[in-house]
Parts: sequence; C-alpha cells; structure tokens
Amino acid sequence: MARTNADIEHWDVENEEFWEKEGKRIASRNLWISIPSLLMGFAIWLMWGMITTQMKNLGFPFTVDQLFTLTAIAGLSGATLRIPASFMIKIAGGRNTVFLTTALLMLPALGTGIALMNPDTPFIVFQALALLSGIGGGNFACSMSNISSFYPKSKQGYGLGMNAGLGNFGVTTMQVVIPLVMTVGIFGALAGGPMELESSSGTLIGRIEAGTDTWIQNAGFIWLVFLIPLAFAGWFGMNNLRTITPNPGNPASAFGKIIGLYAVGLVTSLIGVYALGILNMWVALPLTIVLTLVLLRLIPGDIKPNIQKQFAIFSNKHTWAMTVLYILTFGSFIGFSAALPLSITVIFGNMMEVAADGTVTRVTNPDAPSALTWAWIGPFVGALIRPVGGWISDKMGGSIVTQIISVIMVVASVATGYVMMLAYNSTDPNSYFALFLILFIVLFAASGIGNGSTFRSIGVIFDQQQKGPVLGWTSAVAAYGAFIAPRVMGQEIQAGTPEVAMYGFAVFYAVCLVVNWWFYLRKNAYIKNP
Repeated sequence: MARTNADIEHWDVENEEFWEKEGKRIASRNLWISIPSLLMGFAIWLMWGMITTQMKNLGFPFTVDQLFTLTAIAGLSGATLRIPASFMIKIAGGRNTVFLTTALLMLPALGTGIALMNPDTPFIVFQALALLSGIGGGNFACSMSNISSFYPKSKQGYGLGMNAGLGNFGVTTMQVVIPLVMTVGIFGALAGGPMELESSSGTLIGRIEAGTDTWIQNAGFIWLVFLIPLAFAGWFGMNNLRTITPNPGNPASAFGKIIGLYAVGLVTSLIGVYALGILNMWVALPLTIVLTLVLLRLIPGDIKPNIQKQFAIFSNKHTWAMTVLYILTFGSFIGFSAALPLSITVIFGNMMEVAADGTVTRVTNPDAPSALTWAWIGPFVGALIRPVGGWISDKMGGSIVTQIISVIMVVASVATGYVMMLAYNSTDPNSYFALFLILFIVLFAASGIGNGSTFRSIGVIFDQQQKGPVLGWTSAVAAYGAFIAPRVMGQEIQAGTPEVAMYGFAVFYAVCLVVNWWFYLRKNAYIKNP
C-alpha cells in the first residue's frame, strides 16, 4: 500500500472519473493541512501591529516611529518573500515546501517570545525578528501555487477561495488571540514573569487598566503550540505532484533550494528597508521587486533553468492585467487590515475643542473607541466571505463578480473618506464611528469576494504550468499593500486630510474597472468572463 505522503506520478484532475475516484480525496487532504499552515503564516506575519501597540503600553524604550518601523519591515519582507516563494513548488515540490516553510515560522515565533521577555532587548534584534516574520507572508505564494495544482479548472474558485479565505483568518485569529494570551501566564515559569502596563490596553472583551500584569512574550510563544503539530501534519500528510515538479530531488536538496530562494528575498528586503530611508516609497518598492527578480535569475545550479522557464509569465499580458486586479482585491484587504487600527486610534482618539474665543484645538477624546476591541471585525468579514466569492465566481464567472465589487469599492471609498474627514474635524467624533466601521466592513467584504473572483479567473486563464507562478507573482505585488496603505493613510491623517488617501484609492479602483472590462467583459474581450 502506498504511503499517504508518497510522491504522486499520475495526476489528471481534468478527467472527471479520476477526480471522483481518486483526485478529490487527495486534494481535500492536502487542502485541509494547507489551510491551518497558511493561517499561522498570516498570524505571524502581521503580529507586529498588535505587539508594537502593547510594547508602547508597557513602556519599551522605543519611539512610536521605531515601533511603526517594525510593522513596516514585516510588511515589506512578507511581500518581497512572496516573489521567490512563487517559484518554490515547481522547483522543490509541494509537500517539501509547505513542511519547511511552516517549520521555519518557529524561528520568528520563538525568537519574538524570548526578545519580549526583556524590555532592554536591543532594537536591532526586534528588526531582525520582524524581517524573519515576513516568512509568514511569503508562504502565501507557495501555498496558493501548490493548492491550485490539486484542483480542476471548474473547482479553482472553491480550492483557492477556501485556502486563501480561511488562511486569511490568521489576521483575525492573531488580533483576537494575542491580546487574550497576554493577560495570563499560560506557560508558567518557562516563559518568564509578567510586566506591568504603564498605559491602559484592551482585548476583544473589554478594557484593561494600567498597572495590570501582562505577559507580552506569549504573543510569540503561543504560535509554537500550533506550529509543531502542523509541521508534522505537512510532512506525513501532504504530497509532491511529479506532474508539476518532475525533479524535486531528495528532501535535503529540496530544503536547500527553498532556503536559498528565501535567502535572496531576505537580502533584497533588507536593501528595500534601507532604500526606503533614502528614496521615495514609489521608487524604493519597484526597485526592491526588480532587484529580487534579477538576483533570482542569477542563482546558479539546476534552479536556474527552472526559474528562467517560469519567467515566461512576464511576456503574457494577462499576468499584468491580473496583477492590477489582484492589487484591487488582496492589496486592499491586507492594506486596510494593517491600517485600520492606526486609523481608529488617530482619528477617534482625538477631537476638536472650540474655545470661548472661537479658536479650535485638537485634544484627547476621553471616550475614544479602542482599536484592540474593534479592528478585528473588518478582516474577519473579508476572510469569512472570501470562499463565497470563489463559489459565486465558479457559477457566474470571475470577471463579472470582480466588476460588481469594483463599483462597490469606488463608492464605499469615497463615502469612507468623507466620513473620516467629518470625524477628524468634529467635536464629537464618536457619533461617526458606527458609520465609519460599517463602511470599512463593506470595503473588506467587497475585497474578500474579489479575492475569490480574481483567483478563479487566474485558474481559468492560465495553463497548469503557468497558473502557479502567476498566482504567486500577483499575490507578491499585491502584498505590498500591507506596507503602502498604512504609510499613505498615516501620512494623510497626520496632514489632517484623511479623506485624500481614500479618494486616491477610489481613483485606482475606477482604473481597475476599466482594465477588467477591457480584458474580460467587453464585446471582443481577450477571454470572456473567465
């Protein structure tokens, strides 16, 4: 009897008899191990938003700017690492890749826990750990590329929607779990003692006052509880498809290729962080992407011809059309996930006060809503609805669904910008909070459905050899939204014009409407409603 995790030589999922008899069972097993592994990746990639908030509350000796830098480093690293991760499945095999990339997450999880035990840990250690946590962001590209190969074209929306949608729950899981585990010494003496809050904090279930004991180190250690069994599940329960990866080599050589590819991404991420200090963001980010691609082309050995073959995706116009549309959907989802806590804190944490002589000053809002209590709702809705987007797109076609959500996102962005402007300039910003949150939830829901529809389109437009690398590449570029959105929104909020950022996003969404219509919906479209 063949081992559960044996390499599969024959794989023909477009043959309905093979799919029903054998393919569906194997695809489902690989999918249900892939989903929690990807969820962990998202949680560890984006955990710095919550950790830095609590570091500030505990009085770690870093400036607000330094703390935001940690979130930005993780965002940049996670996006950049998706570029090499796009090529891993074809070179090293699905089982080998998912096992090792999941196991590698233990490094930032364990390291962050240890570093947070001591407030005197040097800032450069936190920077290195934020860089390594980008591995969680990179894992999305290889995970999606892998699952895409297990499903026929008619089920691409379902397979990719479930993997990405439930994987995206890592954002919500992290936003709920981290504040809760920091309130209890769940690991006892093993994880060290607590620290006292200097400023009040919060969780999903309410406010936590200053002076309360807090175990911030649990924000790193908690993920090891899940990662250790998941690594075993990946190794013993997943498969390499030899039709996709004819020569993965033995496990040791496959692991060497994966580590080599990620090493390239970590180096260019470091260069990108440095470039952002001296160049405009819109120059530094493309430079990082180009440099990563150039270095990948220069890797010696048997990786080189494989990568060159996969570079053929860049001569296909649909690669570029779908990259723009995936920025619309996933770029918005991940960008707003990163930016929403900051927006709530800054816009609603202060209010206008009118003096007797008519002068207006900005003062602290004593009844401000807590970002730790509310920020999880948008990403939760976006992730929850994503598989629905894939399912609807399998029935209606991906591009028509993308068109509908694009219209919704144009309107919702303009409305959100207007409400942000009113709240920022109000003597009672709390009266606008419910409407602000509802509009953001609409944006998250639309981007979530669009995630499902764009993946369905990629699964239909590209052949078996190209769709994996295309999925990885588009997700890599879109992931820079985790860096761009907080930066743009933060700058405009500081300038006192938060609406400008949202109006800018609305203009981009309108451009996406035209691109989607031109390529996939007009009368003589290149491919009709894929």
